[in-house]
Parts: sequence; C-alpha cells; structure tokens
Amino acid sequence: MANHAFLEKITTVPGISGYEKNVAEVFEDYLTGCVDSFEHDRLGSVVAIKKGKTPLKVMLAAHIDEIGFIVKDIDKDGFIQVQPIGGWQGKNIPAGLFEIITRDQKHIRGVMEGSTKVKGPEARNMAPLPTDVFLDIGVQNLEQVKEAGVRIGDPIIPVSEFSVMTHPRYLMSKAWDDRAGVAVIAEVMRNLKDVETEATIYAAGTVQEEVGLRGAKTMGQMVQPDVAFALDVCFSKDIPEGEKGDVRLGCGAVLGVLDGSVIAHTGLLKHMEKICAKLGVSYQLDVLVGGGTDSGELSKVGPGVVNMTLSIPSRYMHSHRTIICEDDLDATVAILTEFCRTINAEILEEIKRDKQ
Repeated sequence: MANHAFLEKITTVPGISGYEKNVAEVFEDYLTGCVDSFEHDRLGSVVAIKKGKTPLKVMLAAHIDEIGFIVKDIDKDGFIQVQPIGGWQGKNIPAGLFEIITRDQKHIRGVMEGSTKVKGPEARNMAPLPTDVFLDIGVQNLEQVKEAGVRIGDPIIPVSEFSVMTHPRYLMSKAWDDRAGVAVIAEVMRNLKDVETEATIYAAGTVQEEVGLRGAKTMGQMVQPDVAFALDVCFSKDIPEGEKGDVRLGCGAVLGVLDGSVIAHTGLLKHMEKICAKLGVSYQLDVLVGGGTDSGELSKVGPGVVNMTLSIPSRYMHSHRTIICEDDLDATVAILTEFCRTINAEILEEIKRDKQ
C-alpha cells in the first residue's frame, strides 16, 4: 500500500463507537475524486460509490469505530468514572494514556488506572475490570474538571502513535480494528478509479460495529447489495504462549470460514480461493468460534446476501498498540480489486450454484 501518511492519519484520528465523524471525514477526503459519489446513513456511516454498467451491486464494508470509554461520572476529588465502549481487556488498560474530547473539541489528557476487588500483595498480579477503572486528568477537585469543560457523555479515546517497526512491513498503531479494513477498501476504490466495472461498487465505512454491528445493518438496508464483504482484523496466532493456529502476520489475506455471527457463503469462499490462486496471492483460512463482524448483519439483508469476511491478522487487538503486516493489507487489496474488476451476473450465478 505504501501510503503511510494515510495509514497514520486514519489510525490516529479519534473515533470511538457513536463518535465516528472525524474518521468518516478522513475516509471521504481520501476518496474524493476517485469515486462517483458519497452517501450517508442517519447513524454516521459513509459509503463511497463507483457506478457500474449493470444493476449488480457489490458492497465492501469496514467499520470506522474503535473501542474507548465515555465519561460516566465525576467524583468530588475530580477522578472520572468511565463506561467502557466495546470489548476491553482489563490487562490493556492500566497506565494507558487517554484523551477526553469535550463538547467544544478540547483534548484533555489523562491516565487510566483502577483497582481490583482483591487487596494486598495478590492485587499486583490481577488486572482490573474495565468497569472499575477511572481516569485521572491531574486536578484537585470536581470544580476543576468542570472548569476544563468535561461533561458526562464526553468520549474518551486511547492515545497512541503510528510506528514503522524494526521489520519495515510491520506497522503499529491504535485502532487497526478496524482502520486496517478501512484502508483496504479505500485502496480498492482507488485501484478501480479508471476501471470500467459491471457492478456498482459500494465501499462503506460503518459505525458502531464494536457495540452491535449497528451501522452494517442500516447501511446494508440502504444499499441492498447482491454480494457483500466485511473487512476486519482477526487474531494472529504467532505469539509466545498464545493460541496456536494457521493465521500469522505476513502470510497473506485471511478468508473467514465462519465466526460467531456468520458462516461464509461457500460458493463465494471457493471463488476467492480461485482468485488467490490466479494472482499467486498467499491466503489463510480462519475459524473464529466467538465474536463476529459486520457480515453478521450484511448476510441477512433482504432475502439474504452472498457474503463472507476477509480479515487482516493482528497482534494485541483491542489495545493501544496493535501490530499488523503491510503484506497482508496488500494481499487483501489485490484479491478484492480483482473480484470487483471481474464480477458480473454470470459469475455471480456460478458462485450461487457452487454453494454447498
């Protein structure tokens, strides 16, 4: 992909679930001039549209929201009680740097801390529950928090930096879940800028995935696609003491067989395997017992949509500092570009007939 400036901008911009406007603007700015139009739903999702020659519709969806917190309450000493937004692990929170974004767009930094219910020496080895942490912005009392403009309901965003790692294809930042998917669909649309396609291609940045796949539901109803791909990240199983499996950084695109929200359309899965073979692109297969992606809603639109999930392996998901490999981004962009370039009504009928 090589455009590190865009990758840095799209990952470091704040945008927890329900507060995604800034991310949508970065996405739209990057694709302005490369697509025919943009549309929005009423929740804040954005879709970039490239018109095709036939009524066939292909939707590429990646969620633009990230996990974070909101201000829940403020005690008399100025410590801020928080409500988690999305699936935090307690071990990823203590001593983390966060920013509150106030109603008037002031950015106020603080450190997130918390305690376990266990006291004494045993507490050293225990992570707090995400619901038990608090944010310290460095004040003496409640009045000083109010003077700073902080109010209940203000979003709290992880603070991190974009870094190219020792291996120059390994990239670290916050919010790769799911700005990696956003980057993929953006590059696919840029690749297709001057390509005539049979299908109209819809690249959707969906909102509120981390709290219930909500933007995928509204955007799917808007677009009514014939084929839909959800782009997301998955767990890389190449770390010490971790769950063992075939999915690893740098080993190619990940074709999702199933997760807790969807079973891939088997005809589409086999078609994507054929595209990988045709292009000489390495790929991996993933079975996720729990969790889910936007596919969970996209597959159920109308009479049902030919659908599957494509993923980018990631280390340390749902933390301030997640690592991905640029090679996996490139592989996913390549196979999706080829699908969008070649899909037509006849091929789609073949995919449907090939369903097991």
